[in-house]
Amino acid sequence: MQTAEQSSAERAGAANPRPQELGVAAVAEAIRRGEVRAEAHATALLERARAYSDLNAFITIDETAVLEAARAADLARAAGRTLPLLGVPIGVKDSYMTRGLRTSFGTSVLKHFVPTRDATVIRSIRDAGAFVFGKNNLVEMSYGLTGANPHHGQVRNPHNKSHVAGGSSSGSAASVAARIVPASLGGDTVGSIRVPAALTGVVGFKPTPGRWSGDGVAPISHTLDTTGLLARNIDDCILLDSVVTGSPSSAIGGPADLDGFRIAHAPRQYLSGIDREVEDNFREYLLRLKSAGAELVEVDLGANFSGLAERATWTIFARETRPAIIEFLKLQGIPVSFEEIFADLDPEIRRGWEYLVLPNGGGYRSDEAYNDAMNKDRPELQRRFMQRVFDRADFLVFPTTPTTAPAIEAQRKFVVRGKEVTDLLLARNTIPASCAGLPGISLPAGLSRSGLPFGIEVDGAPGQDRQLLAFARRVESVFGPVAPPPGF
Repeated sequence: MQTAEQSSAERAGAANPRPQELGVAAVAEAIRRGEVRAEAHATALLERARAYSDLNAFITIDETAVLEAARAADLARAAGRTLPLLGVPIGVKDSYMTRGLRTSFGTSVLKHFVPTRDATVIRSIRDAGAFVFGKNNLVEMSYGLTGANPHHGQVRNPHNKSHVAGGSSSGSAASVAARIVPASLGGDTVGSIRVPAALTGVVGFKPTPGRWSGDGVAPISHTLDTTGLLARNIDDCILLDSVVTGSPSSAIGGPADLDGFRIAHAPRQYLSGIDREVEDNFREYLLRLKSAGAELVEVDLGANFSGLAERATWTIFARETRPAIIEFLKLQGIPVSFEEIFADLDPEIRRGWEYLVLPNGGGYRSDEAYNDAMNKDRPELQRRFMQRVFDRADFLVFPTTPTTAPAIEAQRKFVVRGKEVTDLLLARNTIPASCAGLPGISLPAGLSRSGLPFGIEVDGAPGQDRQLLAFARRVESVFGPVAPPPGF
């Protein structure tokens, strides 16, 4: 993990820093000052992408277009143009529509589809001077948590290539962790940014739903979906959030203490049944937060909290998938039908859709169950967060995932704390925030004895994204740097 102090050092460092070491803000400033040429930087990152192609982090990279965009940025800089992201290459999850660059949504039926328009978020970063480095690999239609993709390859974790990178923003996380790109745009419905961020040791920012536009991004659930970011540090999240929302950002840098902050933790809900090493690491980091001046507040969200969150979330998730995709394909003029996508899905995902998503499926939720989830369970979850957490504390912290990255060969079923679990466990701690509409950030929090990353999530109240980002910057300074993956 890169701290605010490291970002400052990068910007004030040698005239020829290693390209992969530069985060978004750092490379933008280096290009602005003439210390780095955008073309040279892009060329070096393209070399890294080729060198680490075995990670399967990308589906598409148009090297010619990348170099043309970088040269254009150098000419713009020479002409005196000043833009906040001028010359910065950004990875993009292949669920975003990108003008002139093929967009597959992780499927094979759309492997030749080239949109004629950008998703709104893509347009925002291009207008700010950035360019699309490549389209990151993902689970088909963003429907998974491990990074398995039969058409474009299993995404591998840079910390250990025999382990998963998480999902569904799998390639986004792997490419940022491997220092191929300084940041990548992702999407999160039940944890698809935060889970891979935690498993690969990068920062994952899920804004409050609606803060970042979802226009032009393949959906799962209009209630739960949000676009967001995987990055090297919080300063870069603040900068990209400012660009995407069109709002001024606070100054980069800031205090490294937590004096005056109240931080809630809910061990009964978020530590039950998790891996022992993950729990020990989290408790150690809690003490570090306390030592930095924070007041720790233990809360209890109720004995039925996890069941409530899971019932509501998965009901909404499954019921909204089919109509959301059908509407999206029609509105965007995408030359494929829901049925064609379904027929070509990975057998594991297709069985899940047959059971949960199709109206004749055995697990399809009734109208009554969906209405209960939307009008009873979800409001109750939101009420508990507000009354039991945010009325008593500023933020909530917990381990992002109950375990470190599972091995690829055992990604569907593995053992945690002596119990066999499925890959759905990876999202157990992230789904409550998704259902309640909270903004959340996963921060790297060290490495396990086997060298796999831990993540700690910090959640804020809905709409308090700026406060959450500012606080996360302080937490990042307390946690300090995390080593990059071996060899990267």
